Amino acid sequence: MAYLKNRHPLSEMTDEEQELDQRINLPARAERRSGNGWLKAIVTILVIVIIIIIGWYGLAKFGVVNSSSSDNIAFVSGDWQAIFLTNGQVYFGKVKGTSDKTLTLADIYYLQVVSKPLQTTQQGGAADQQQQQELTLVKLGNELHGPSDAMIINRDQILLTEKLKNDSKVVSAINDYVTKQKTDSKAAPATQAVQ
Repeated sequence: MAYLKNRHPLSEMTDEEQELDQRINLPARAERRSGNGWLKAIVTILVIVIIIIIGWYGLAKFGVVNSSSSDNIAFVSGDWQAIFLTNGQVYFGKVKGTSDKTLTLADIYYLQVVSKPLQTTQQGGAADQQQQQELTLVKLGNELHGPSDAMIINRDQILLTEKLKNDSKVVSAINDYVTKQKTDSKAAPATQAVQ
């Protein structure tokens, strides 16, 4: 270390002394320069991350980017879809609208289990414990309380959705029901007396 205390001006230093001086002082100079460089790099990275987060939020807010997987739960279309709820109920219909919290379904049908007797006794009564269970498709709106043919479902109650094929049994049954309703309405026009 005595050598460093007795340094000569650069012009009076030999080549060996200049090389040694560069090895000793170069890391200190680099540290001084790179201190500002690291700070600039960190600030630049933070600014870029903030811009990306704000941009992603803005795109998600305007619906360009889906911000969560629950947004992919159903889509608005004229196709028949099956909506499976967390309570085990399944509704078939057409999705008319979606929001962050709800799904609007129209033209709704659902399955209902109907028990029919397999055998009848000679007196015409049903035999005990011999019943066949059938699934029937029911149009929403024909119930006792008379609901409208639209439903707003909370998304947190939806387990999954499926698009139905045009040749599925459910879609065929719906088309048969609609055709039957059209022919019944043409054959016997509804008239109601005004009192």
